[in-house]
Amino acid sequence: MPQIAKGFVRFVDRMNYGVGRMAMYLLFVLMGILMWSTISKAAFTPSLWTLEMAQFVMVAYFVLGGPYAMQMGSHVRMDLFYAKQSPVGRAWWDAFTVLALIVYLGVMLWGAIDSTMYSLQYNERSPTAWRPYLWPIKVILCVGFFLMLLQALAALIRDVATIRGETI
Repeated sequence: MPQIAKGFVRFVDRMNYGVGRMAMYLLFVLMGILMWSTISKAAFTPSLWTLEMAQFVMVAYFVLGGPYAMQMGSHVRMDLFYAKQSPVGRAWWDAFTVLALIVYLGVMLWGAIDSTMYSLQYNERSPTAWRPYLWPIKVILCVGFFLMLLQALAALIRDVATIRGETI
C-alpha cells in the first residue's frame, strides 16, 4: 500500500478514536439531563428543555460514536458464513459491504449538508414550546456522517491491503 494510504488510515483511526472516547462522556451529560428532568417534575415546575436536549445529546452520542464503534469492530454482523471465511475472504465481504456503506453515507451527508444550509439560512427552530435552533444538531450530524465516511474509507483501504496480503 502507498505510504499516503497508510498515513490516511492512521490519521482517521487516531482522530475517530479521540472523538469516540470524548463522545462516551455524552452519556453522563444525558444522565444529568434526565435526572434534572425527573427532579424538576417531582419537586417543582417541569423544565421545557429537558426532553429535546436529551434527544439532541443522544443524537450527538450516536453519530459521533459510530465511527469509533466501526473502528473497534463493535457493530453487529450477520455471522452465517462470515466466520468460516479466511481473512482474505472476510476482507472481500467487508470491502463489498463498505462500498455500499460509502454510497449510503455519501447520500446521507449530502442530505444533511442541504438540511443544515436550509436551517442556517432560515434560522430554523423546533416547533416545540422550547423552540431551540436546529442548526447546531444538524452541524453535529454533518460532522458525524463525515467522520463515519472517513472511517469507512479507512476500512476499505485496510480491506484492500488484506486482500493484497499486506497489513496496515
